[in-house]
Amino acid sequence: MNTGPFDTSETASDAAGRKRAWRQTLRQRRQSLPAAERIAAAEAIVARVSAFPAFAQPGYVAGYWATGGELPLHVLQLRLRADQVWCLPCIQDDNTLKFAPWRPGDPLVANRYGIPEPDVVLSSQLDAHALSILLVPLLGFSRDGHRLGMGGGYYDRSLAFRQQAAAPPWLLGIGYAFQELPDLTGEDWDVGLDAVATPDELVICR
Repeated sequence: MNTGPFDTSETASDAAGRKRAWRQTLRQRRQSLPAAERIAAAEAIVARVSAFPAFAQPGYVAGYWATGGELPLHVLQLRLRADQVWCLPCIQDDNTLKFAPWRPGDPLVANRYGIPEPDVVLSSQLDAHALSILLVPLLGFSRDGHRLGMGGGYYDRSLAFRQQAAAPPWLLGIGYAFQELPDLTGEDWDVGLDAVATPDELVICR
């Protein structure tokens, strides 16, 4: 009998515990990746993201500051076109996210989790509605667009309008191939991904 952290034989009532186990296992595996593998992934992800048709559109492209072994996006940022503006998330007092343009060398400030975000006034931050595409970090994903995050709900709260509205912003999950969870299911408040990019492939979810 399989009793490991990826055992999916539990009943629906055990879903929360199953997700906790997934989070612990995937965080540990992601953090243990050698630096060389992360550097290679940062290069490979450029081609996968560029293959997503929506990425060809001009506008604001929101990424993230990679922490905890997240797949780095610095190479992708440096290869944006002139009509695309890179943005980073800024945590708000109501536990939602806004997004601010940022270029290497611009000032940063650590948020409540110690993650750098642009040091700009609120009036310079953008709502998610203003974005063309949002590159979403994740701990796990399924091919039908379910996403396992850290559990804080920041992205789901900030993108709730996408449950009833079409893109933009297009939601492109970013992760490693080993983060795929075929049995991952969603909750009523979850906002599904349009696609997922890994160093190995681009998965169109919906």
